[in-house]
Amino acid sequence: MLNKLCLIAILLFTVSGCASTVTITTTAPATVTATAAQIAAAAKIEMAESELNKLLNKPLFRMKPEETGRYISYLQLVEPKLSARIAHLARKNIGQPYELYLLGEFPYETIDDQPLFNLEKSDCVVFAEHTYAMALANSWEDFFWVLQRIRYRDGIIGVATRNHYTETDWNPQNAWLVQDITQQLAGARAGSYALTIDRQKFLKTRYKIDRTIPIEKTTESYVPKAMVTEIANQLNEGDFVNVISGQNGNYWASHVGLVVISANGERHFLHSAEPAVREETFESFINRATEREARQAANGKPGKVLAGFKFLRLRDNPLPPPMLPQPRPEK
Repeated sequence: MLNKLCLIAILLFTVSGCASTVTITTTAPATVTATAAQIAAAAKIEMAESELNKLLNKPLFRMKPEETGRYISYLQLVEPKLSARIAHLARKNIGQPYELYLLGEFPYETIDDQPLFNLEKSDCVVFAEHTYAMALANSWEDFFWVLQRIRYRDGIIGVATRNHYTETDWNPQNAWLVQDITQQLAGARAGSYALTIDRQKFLKTRYKIDRTIPIEKTTESYVPKAMVTEIANQLNEGDFVNVISGQNGNYWASHVGLVVISANGERHFLHSAEPAVREETFESFINRATEREARQAANGKPGKVLAGFKFLRLRDNPLPPPMLPQPRPEK
């Protein structure tokens, strides 16, 4: 469930207990100076060299909306490849503070009166959504439109239409953007789990909203954690990652993030988790989860365990479908 994803991530994957050989990047890149080519590109949108240098060295989470809009317009000019823009923007948010439950539908709705966007902080889902939307956009207006198309069913803003469940809401509703390749990667060694989704109960319990929605049952596959190093070189930059956790025979997507590629070709996991956005190897992520699970077991308090990952391939030329007309609120 998206609303609970990153809370579980805090419990599963804290930085404490990290193995000594693990490297986690949690700080922004060193100061840079614009090149002649970058200055020429910026001039096309009437961005002065001084403004460009300021934005090049300013983390995304410290930018104002107007600065964000200017930067993503500039980035479209200098980086034509979508996957490279995704990696660039994701890394430009390294160090962004983590906070759970920071978004809602205000001012469009007051059921969840948190604002529609927050650039200063993120949880795992917000981080991925913002990164994808910014990479696809040419301006602030484009970003905000694409963001709502990613976050809500058919782009219709509302608590009831928000993509709450990863496997059955977010992934299929954003099939125009990413395609599940988990079974293809794992083959006969894929793990599987059954899900029963009761949206009607969830909306009533959490938001006091009455909706008549049939219960949905589905079977999902995942790449077991032991296989990740084998299939890592098949992952592409910008791919979407679902972390699959299990407890007492139940499995679900507990966390999400993005695939980026290091200078030496190594596949890394870039994601938002307590205390801030970080980039690390899949090995380090798995090792920290394993260490935590061992500590809990030793203390007689076994809990959720890391089972594996679902991987969704970034499409080559994704175009978001049009947002449907917003229906009138029910009386």
